[in-house]
Amino acid sequence: MQLHSFSRRDWLRMCGIFSIPGALPGVSVAGEPFPQKRKLKTSLNAYSFNKPLSEARMTLTDLLEFCADHDIDGVDLTGYYFPGYPEVPPDEYLYELKRKAFRLGVDISGTGVRNDFTHPDDAKREEDISRIRNWIIAASKIGAPVIRIFSGNTKYQGEGRKAILDRMAGEIRQCVEFGQKNGVIVAVQNHDDFLLNADQTIEILQKLSSPWFGLILDIGSFRRPDPYDEIARCIPYAVNWQIKEKVYPGGKEEKVDLKRLFGLINASGYRGYLPIETLGPGDPFEKVPAFLKEVKEALYKGAAD
Repeated sequence: MQLHSFSRRDWLRMCGIFSIPGALPGVSVAGEPFPQKRKLKTSLNAYSFNKPLSEARMTLTDLLEFCADHDIDGVDLTGYYFPGYPEVPPDEYLYELKRKAFRLGVDISGTGVRNDFTHPDDAKREEDISRIRNWIIAASKIGAPVIRIFSGNTKYQGEGRKAILDRMAGEIRQCVEFGQKNGVIVAVQNHDDFLLNADQTIEILQKLSSPWFGLILDIGSFRRPDPYDEIARCIPYAVNWQIKEKVYPGGKEEKVDLKRLFGLINASGYRGYLPIETLGPGDPFEKVPAFLKEVKEALYKGAAD
């Protein structure tokens, strides 16, 4: 029997796909690839359910099921809500959570811890470094690609900002190097604290300049007159997000312009997760689906434009 070698074009012609426009996603009638849209995925930050999670009326498994029920691609499982935090739970718990997420088709897009690298107490900061390392290992076990840390509070700046920044960079570098060894990206969140604006945020990111260090871009934590300009300048450093309902131009609260925001994101070339986070009063079981609907409508409309 003679064997024939078929090219991809031969196979497509044999199946009649060339005669059916749009029959094969990503392939045009002429066999050339269509222009590819940016791959953006929804995710949910666990802090959106802070009250029920903190009061043990909801578990992280419940949160995974919520995401599956509402067709959310991923979830950021913040460390605070794991049993026993700040200690890391046993492997049995971590692996069962990972298995549950996989079976539900929900990606674990990240995790995060509390820390304060502006604190003047050396022992306190060493404790934070140790905690971050422990949770980096936990992140690797549950398959979280990134762990969020903070820079720290502003109340210790009497020590001098440059001195704090230089010391902080060295301490974050220790965490980043440990993250690299364990396959986990370390990302700092701009949180209207020591990092008040785009300039300060970019300064620390450039000071370390590591592919294993990035930014959790919190759109609701900029207070200068044009938060969208701040966001646009920080996007090149973003490895994950906190998409919030409100922004604060000049410190004044207003509803986020999702069309403008996603226009910036689409134009930037960012690919990956866009975790949403709802805050303030109200029932998260109502608030999250409502905001998610707005986000998906703006996101998919932008992708189609």
